[in-house]
Amino acid sequence: MDRSEFKFLRKKLDKTQKQMAHLLGVSLKAVHSYEQGWRVVPSAVERQLFFLVSRLNSGSRRKACWEEKNCSQERQSECPACEFNSGDLCWFVNGTICHGRVQDSWDDKMKLCRSCEVFISQISV
Repeated sequence: MDRSEFKFLRKKLDKTQKQMAHLLGVSLKAVHSYEQGWRVVPSAVERQLFFLVSRLNSGSRRKACWEEKNCSQERQSECPACEFNSGDLCWFVNGTICHGRVQDSWDDKMKLCRSCEVFISQISV
């Protein structure tokens, strides 16, 4: 996540930098640093920020990822998003089976998720 994306999502949440710091459990100085590009946004902070944005319109019915992607019953039985009934939060759950395999890291997973319609429909970056 780059500085402009961080700032865009903070504004989408309609939060000040101070409010954002409280929500993310980081210092105000950290939020300043993310937005200035002086610090890399840690994976845990990025994940929390995406989660918060995804909940803005969580009342609307969303298709589960396995429905959207037409996953087989076998794949569904192996996937934690299905196991925990988190089809709208598949991008948030580690260990999901995307593109036929489990992704090794958050960064690898997010490379796929950023081009996925399930993620895009919630985050709209």
